[in-house]
Amino acid sequence: MSRYFSQFAPYVSVAQRRINAQKQLQKLQKKGRVIDPLGELSHRTKIATSFWGHAWCKHLESFSDYSNRLPRGRTYVRNGSVLHLAITPGRIEALVQGSSLYEQTITISALPAATWKTLQSRSQGKIGSLIGLLQGKVSDEIMAIVTHQDDGLFPKPKEIKLACSCPDYAGLCKHLAAVLYGIGARLDRRPELLFQLRGVDHNDLISAVDPAIAIGSSAKASGRRRTLDSSALGDVFGIDLESDSAPVASTARSIPAPKANQPAKSAAKSPVKKPRLFKATATSIRKLRTRLDLTRPAFAAKLGVSAQSVVNWETKGGALKLQAASLDRLQSLARESAPDA
Repeated sequence: MSRYFSQFAPYVSVAQRRINAQKQLQKLQKKGRVIDPLGELSHRTKIATSFWGHAWCKHLESFSDYSNRLPRGRTYVRNGSVLHLAITPGRIEALVQGSSLYEQTITISALPAATWKTLQSRSQGKIGSLIGLLQGKVSDEIMAIVTHQDDGLFPKPKEIKLACSCPDYAGLCKHLAAVLYGIGARLDRRPELLFQLRGVDHNDLISAVDPAIAIGSSAKASGRRRTLDSSALGDVFGIDLESDSAPVASTARSIPAPKANQPAKSAAKSPVKKPRLFKATATSIRKLRTRLDLTRPAFAAKLGVSAQSVVNWETKGGALKLQAASLDRLQSLARESAPDA
């Protein structure tokens, strides 16, 4: 079937494919589908240029099942045929323009808990910077550990399930091959997606030190430690961190209690803090967004955070540690959307 398809399918020029693709994408967007294009990569010498992106492509090419089939997708990913590529925990969804617009779904098993614990143990005390980890700027020893072909972060072929809507029944068609390479290109800009894809938290590999040190550079200059503001980190890596600044001690004198048999004077009323009506958990945030009938990007825009932060919140377990500003906005939205509001 695949040979018949390749021999007798009508030829469609790349220019015409793009025109057809744009029309179909516009229809999908009108239906409310969020499109995340990969973009054209023809200007690049290599498809992936960062440490993580290059390591992803190199890892897949190391398996004989893929090495003979992956090259079929290089032209597609280079000329911008990957029109949509979304990475979420355990799942990649994509749209690739061929003779028609085809849909791809790739599911990837979560990293086994035992493997993740081993990686944490072997990395303990050796990674002090989140930025360094995501940029691949830590020791060669650590990089060899986390990218090991059998015991590292990258999935093995048996952990990958591929599906494409095209008529080519090959296990790995050129459209899927383009998506696999596209993942490497996506990791160039957002390396944290690899950890999300495998269902683990990259923060778990950071040494148990002060958060400000872990976020910023471990190097010191002029006796001062350089750090990166948490809001800036959210913009770069799509994560939202709680600010752990200690409360300022009050210098006001305490008001003495009234003496016996004397009428109590009206004490100065201390401001009453309004209780937080919203407890931030993955479930509560997801329910709030659903109640507001908002997509993740639209919900993120209302909160003033990145769409990736919303994805992170909705896929993490337990109570979330968010910035005060994010909590205030969530509480405000919860009040506005409450049934008795």
